[in-house]
Amino acid sequence: MSEATPAKSMDEIMALCKRRGFVYQASEIYGGINGFWDYGPLGAQLKKNLRDAWWQDMIMNPCWGRKGPNGERVRCVPLETRIIQHPKVWEASGHVGGFNDPMVDCRETKARYRFDHVSVFVPASGDAGERPLFAFMKDSPSEAKQQKKAERAFGAVKVVPLTSIPVEQFAKVLGPDAEKVGTLTEPRQFNLMFKTYIGATATEDDKAYLRPETAQGIFVQFKNVVDTTRVKVPFGIGNTGTSFRNEVTPRNFTFRSREFEQAELEFFCHPSESQDWYKFWRDFRMEWWQSIGLKGENLILREHEKDELSHYSQGTSDVEYRFPFTAPGFGELEGIAHRGCFDLTQHQEHSKVKLEYFDQERGEKLPNGSTKGERYMPHCIEPAAGLDRGALAIMCEAYTKDPSRPSPEIMKFHPRIAPIKAAVFPLVNKDGMPEVAERLYDELNAKFGRTGFIETDAKQSIGKRYARMDEAGCPFCFTIDGETLTNQTVTVRDRDTGGQERIAINAVSEYVKKKLGV
Repeated sequence: MSEATPAKSMDEIMALCKRRGFVYQASEIYGGINGFWDYGPLGAQLKKNLRDAWWQDMIMNPCWGRKGPNGERVRCVPLETRIIQHPKVWEASGHVGGFNDPMVDCRETKARYRFDHVSVFVPASGDAGERPLFAFMKDSPSEAKQQKKAERAFGAVKVVPLTSIPVEQFAKVLGPDAEKVGTLTEPRQFNLMFKTYIGATATEDDKAYLRPETAQGIFVQFKNVVDTTRVKVPFGIGNTGTSFRNEVTPRNFTFRSREFEQAELEFFCHPSESQDWYKFWRDFRMEWWQSIGLKGENLILREHEKDELSHYSQGTSDVEYRFPFTAPGFGELEGIAHRGCFDLTQHQEHSKVKLEYFDQERGEKLPNGSTKGERYMPHCIEPAAGLDRGALAIMCEAYTKDPSRPSPEIMKFHPRIAPIKAAVFPLVNKDGMPEVAERLYDELNAKFGRTGFIETDAKQSIGKRYARMDEAGCPFCFTIDGETLTNQTVTVRDRDTGGQERIAINAVSEYVKKKLGV
């Protein structure tokens, strides 16, 4: 990380998120439940703003009205599918047979770890002899603890994956959170889907799953969408919704959770145009995240290497963000995958329903000037974003400390995403100022309340009220003071700079409209 970007404290970010009502631990009064998080008033609105921005820019006005590589305006339609699908959906998609990760358990602590997520400190040179090997989970407290132990035992150390340690040597491994050596079990497969049952009998015949992704609901409704609308390939189907994965080691705040929300688009196109559309969506999705405030060196677009690709993938790129807990590395924010025709082909094979598309505008030319048409299985480009990870990245990026201010913590949200759009304050709670503030509040709330909160507050000093809005990420505050009563102007305070200017009170609505871009 460059010197120009000082490291941010995840602990401080999490503390502010709790204090200002962005994120709470789920079931907190009962001790919480690992891997589940609730959003407070500000967090819920921030995430809704993010979801609405995605919905507007991907479905209602896709790609801001620009044209795709075919020279035509991009077309997309919305869909909403259920959390519980027919179990055969997940057999066809490969999740039942292949959505398994090898796990190792610790007999001492009863903790469970993904086998490929565990690393081990070993001597930098030579054999460890009878001394233990020190296992740890990256980016967890066990890493620093085990490193100290390993350096005391070996001096210089290096890191190797646990997967490289022969199972017969597990007896020498000290688990990440264990006190005794040799407590890790051999790896075994563990399906990441949550099981449930449909109906009252709850037998194996009634078994179903909570969806691990929203995408499959789109694929199984592809034919219905084509048959009941006027869309033509190329076009996209998009949806947002909750998904579930029984993560073995949920961690890093809301980054790796067991319940999370996705925003996914499946864009269907002719096989011959698929690479062009893949590049188009890859580049637009990077541009989109930049447009809502994730700019600079913390955001990158990374193309997967050939050995990283799924067997059916013809290309995958990740939009990655440098979170405080991944620094100096990056964590995935969104994947843009060229999935070929794998999904539709699988569902056609398992359901025995024809999902091929008949394109009347393709094929050889007939003597009358029309075309014969072509039947084919569309290829699919999938931009799949995590809304919880997106909200977390936005909060991490927005978090700023300015020691020169009385209250140094500021959330510099992009105005489009900010949960509080504006605040109206009477300088003092008397002399007619509260009444003027109330009228301006009503005006702004009527015009902009659908996009976020408009705040008004007459308590405490104006400095404390400004500080509270800084922590909540409110872009600008309008203060009613003595001059307002005499010349009909108000003070506008900018969150990012702390600077102030005066504008006419009847110009406030237009000022907010311009700043919000609505």
